[in-house]
Amino acid sequence: MTQIRIEATDLPGRTFGPGDDHPVHSGVHVGVQRRGRPGELLDLHPGDAPAAVWTLECTLKGRDITGPYVEGRPGGRFVYLSWGTLDERGAFAMFRRAKLMFDGIGADVLDAAVRSGLLVARLRLTDSRGGPLCAAVRPPLITWSARAD
Repeated sequence: MTQIRIEATDLPGRTFGPGDDHPVHSGVHVGVQRRGRPGELLDLHPGDAPAAVWTLECTLKGRDITGPYVEGRPGGRFVYLSWGTLDERGAFAMFRRAKLMFDGIGADVLDAAVRSGLLVARLRLTDSRGGPLCAAVRPPLITWSARAD
């Protein structure tokens, strides 16, 4: 068994917008979406937290990564970070997602992760316009490494 640790910094804040294509979002939070279950999120972090860390169990077989939080088909796997608002009752309403794409992980890093048991992703969660990072995220926006924990 291997783990993926996502280490995120520079979160965009608890309020986002308005913009040309979206209203104001207040109570912004981010979490990891479980595969096939958009409403099931791991470890919600407020948008103004100094950092956010998630640890996911996964299986590495050759160059393929699978697990309960890993989406996509072989060769196109990724993890969703879901951005949404959390209301006073604790209900989460997603408004965008970031896809942490695995296709940018080097073979040497994957081999080292198999040996060490830990694959680490580091990224900033604020995009170039000051909002929550979204869309497909690949290097140089994310760095992947392997290390022993």
